[in-house]
Amino acid sequence: MRTATAGAGTGIAPAEALSDKDSSKALLEMVCHWLDEAKAEEIVTIDLEGKSTMGDYMVIASGRTDRHVGAIADQVQRKFKEGGVSGVRVEGMEACDWVLIDTGDIIVHVFRPEVRDFYNLEKMWSMDRPSDPTAH
Repeated sequence: MRTATAGAGTGIAPAEALSDKDSSKALLEMVCHWLDEAKAEEIVTIDLEGKSTMGDYMVIASGRTDRHVGAIADQVQRKFKEGGVSGVRVEGMEACDWVLIDTGDIIVHVFRPEVRDFYNLEKMWSMDRPSDPTAH
């Protein structure tokens, strides 16, 4: 879990006050709020529990144009910084077709609509994990 401290206007609770999963859930709610404030479209959250150990949640959203994608990603990144969330990694700001913001617990993808349709992460990550094959 990345550290988060109470930040002015961010709504992020102190990390020591919440369990890791509760802290991730609270941060997820803030991320969705920030995306909504930035006028992101089609915001989808995916719980990664039982699917991956790379994080707790994935958030997928769209921007109308590459400039809008960049502005959304910049605003979310700035809110993380203001909230004291450390170690945030960002990729894709050069082209702004697909920007990835990784906090460790929450992975945010911001796409242009046609790029989002092409990669279709919602379908890939929303499916249940196949059960382990039984040995005979």
